[in-house]
Amino acid sequence: MLSRIFPDRFVPVLLATIGLASLLPVRGEAVPVAEGVSTAAIVLLFFLNGVRLPRDEVLHGIRNWKLQGANLAFCFVLMPLLGLIAQAATAQLVPATLALGFLFLGILPSTVQSATAASSLAGGNVAASVVAAALLNLVGVIAAPLLFAALAGSAAEIHGAAVLRIALILLLPFLAGQAAQRWLRPWVLAHRGAATFMDRTSIAIAVYVAFSAAVVGGIWRLLDATEIGIVFAAVAALLALSFNGAWQLGRSLGLARPDRITLLFAGAQKSIAVGAPLAATLFSSATAGMVLVPILVYHMAQLILSAWIAPWLNRAEKV
Repeated sequence: MLSRIFPDRFVPVLLATIGLASLLPVRGEAVPVAEGVSTAAIVLLFFLNGVRLPRDEVLHGIRNWKLQGANLAFCFVLMPLLGLIAQAATAQLVPATLALGFLFLGILPSTVQSATAASSLAGGNVAASVVAAALLNLVGVIAAPLLFAALAGSAAEIHGAAVLRIALILLLPFLAGQAAQRWLRPWVLAHRGAATFMDRTSIAIAVYVAFSAAVVGGIWRLLDATEIGIVFAAVAALLALSFNGAWQLGRSLGLARPDRITLLFAGAQKSIAVGAPLAATLFSSATAGMVLVPILVYHMAQLILSAWIAPWLNRAEKV
């Protein structure tokens, strides 16, 4: 029963992390230590991403310009616009930092492992899915904060120190991982389980520290049942628009069915693996926790939805 409700095992991990932060948030003198551990985990996460993402496959896959161009346009043009609309629609109904979280959700790149796995399960173009995930994340490390700053304006709270922090904590480890691919990528690929465990532990730590600060700042006092319901309703609308929009875009471009499936999951999914570290880098801990709420809900919902849609697409193709 649990596997049907939570097809991806990371969903209950995120729920448990939020629950732990709500019951036992980091306080007082432990905060700097927790933030240091979180920063170290983020550095490790982006270093491993740099090691894992294949440069050669990205360069080869760029030749399929129609599919990869559609992925880039949907992920970094259409989805940010949907996020901006969701922010505007909820701005008068929920706290401003929470509404900003919808825009933040929109500018994030796609997931890597889950989008590729869903595409494979659905009968999509797996090679193109790997390339799409790599390309979107390579572009996203640089494009996501710039897009957010451009669309959020003064609400973004981005300044020179934040840009330098992004370069040191996100971009530099990623580039170091790319440089170390020749020596470390075979080991990472041979120990996928350990690498995935480290990835997910890093994300959970970043979410725990950010959400702890939000809990100490009174997030559960600031949000009532109505506002939480608005978040879920807005996320449901974004999921419907993003998944349907990606599918229809693939149809309008005349993409082959396997490529449409790749576009569906690469375009509509959003990555908490980039979202949590980026929020921790751009915002104060208390603000980051509130901004992360929409992407946390969206990320868990997209994993469940994708795990239901993918087998259906596979069966529908064979009927």
